[in-house]
Amino acid sequence: MATSAVPAAVDALLAILRAAPALADVLVVDGPPSVNLTDRRVVYVGWQPGGEAAVTLEQDFASAGARTMDETFEISGYAEVRSGDKDMADRRRAVFELVAAIETALRATDANPTAPTLNGTVLWSHLTTGNLAQIQSEGSLAGLAFVIACRARI
Repeated sequence: MATSAVPAAVDALLAILRAAPALADVLVVDGPPSVNLTDRRVVYVGWQPGGEAAVTLEQDFASAGARTMDETFEISGYAEVRSGDKDMADRRRAVFELVAAIETALRATDANPTAPTLNGTVLWSHLTTGNLAQIQSEGSLAGLAFVIACRARI
């Protein structure tokens, strides 16, 4: 019996995003960024700027008898689009398009009917919240921190 669905769910989320056609030109990173920040379109799974938790989780017995547990958890994520120019409106639109592609990748399709269940690792998942950051310095950057909320039976 698994003690948590989190490890398999994070692995499945990474696989789904890396296989999504709309994210083909996007670097999908497992965890925090490395020192190299030259990529222009990046999605981080299990990391947000200023955040300490990759995943927050809670478990409770599913019913009397303590045979199964329900687990709810939130996977932190961050999408970022950067450019050398100062056009913040383009960066903002682009980062929301990137997060829309993530949300679409989590919807059931004929090609991937188990996407909302993160390929069967959870009962359901969906993108729930976001926080937009905008930075102007040597160019422009828009980042959108988001959360993938999940529910599993273990």
